[in-house]
Amino acid sequence: MLPILAAILAFITIGGLGWAFVGGDDSSSQALKRAEGFTTPAARSAKAKAAKAEANTPEARRKSIELQLKEAERQDRKARMTMAAKLKHAGLTMTIRTFAIISVSLGVVVFLLAFLFGPNVFVALGAGLVAGLGLPRWVVGFMGKSRMKKFSAEFANAVDVIVRGIKTGLPVHDCFKIIGKESPAPLGPEFQKLVEGLGVGLTLSQALDKMYERMPTPELKFFSIVIAIQQKTGGNLAEALSNLSTVLRARRLMGEKIKALSSEAIASAGIIGSMPPVVMIMVSIFTPSYMTLMFTDFRGQIMLLVGGTWMAIGIFVMKRMISFKF
Repeated sequence: MLPILAAILAFITIGGLGWAFVGGDDSSSQALKRAEGFTTPAARSAKAKAAKAEANTPEARRKSIELQLKEAERQDRKARMTMAAKLKHAGLTMTIRTFAIISVSLGVVVFLLAFLFGPNVFVALGAGLVAGLGLPRWVVGFMGKSRMKKFSAEFANAVDVIVRGIKTGLPVHDCFKIIGKESPAPLGPEFQKLVEGLGVGLTLSQALDKMYERMPTPELKFFSIVIAIQQKTGGNLAEALSNLSTVLRARRLMGEKIKALSSEAIASAGIIGSMPPVVMIMVSIFTPSYMTLMFTDFRGQIMLLVGGTWMAIGIFVMKRMISFKF
């Protein structure tokens, strides 16, 4: 029994010493490291060139573009969430505190007016909440969408200006200055801010990122991706931007076709959504006593609340059905 235990202890001791001296790596990995250390600078340079050539293959570029598009989508979702970002999208310079004060003041005023002239305190409270929480946010969102729509409509023309400027020998920075001076708002002011950011020491990628925070449109993100890839891999920037301009115009044309094909569904949704309020208003005008009970009686108020809830759900579903992302 003692010889067996001694043999086991000796095996464990030898194995532990071997593990300590080897360091847990196998001999193949250590041999590979030693071989890499003995390679000549010419071999290392050839290996680096091979890795660079592999990175310039169409498959590697496709993967790089795919990763950048996923990152752009994630940043786009993040950029659209906060109220501060929505104020930037709308081109407003007010702070969150100012916006909150305006919203609360508007809600209080509407609540007091509805409470003084309305039949029920709950109706007044609902009107105050809608005016304080919903209306300012809707106005800011509408302003932001309208501003981004105008920006996207003129962005392809701005890319064409850059392409023509590069072909005539102008630097990209001068092309940005021309766009800032000649283009209409909001495209021109945004490029003026881009030029100002480059003037204070920001890199082009950093300035474009800040521009994307103010104007998170897919067109601008595509432009940033093209610029980033050109800076990393090189190539003809004018040709790449010319192809981007063609893609942007084709994308806009596809959007107009989708809008035309879905116009019937949009008109049907508008008619269906507007019929109940229109009928209620007409009945209130011609037979006021018939509709008064819906506002004065508690059961009528419950019916109005339930009907309004179902109407809101139906309008939301129809809007989701006719909204196309491309």
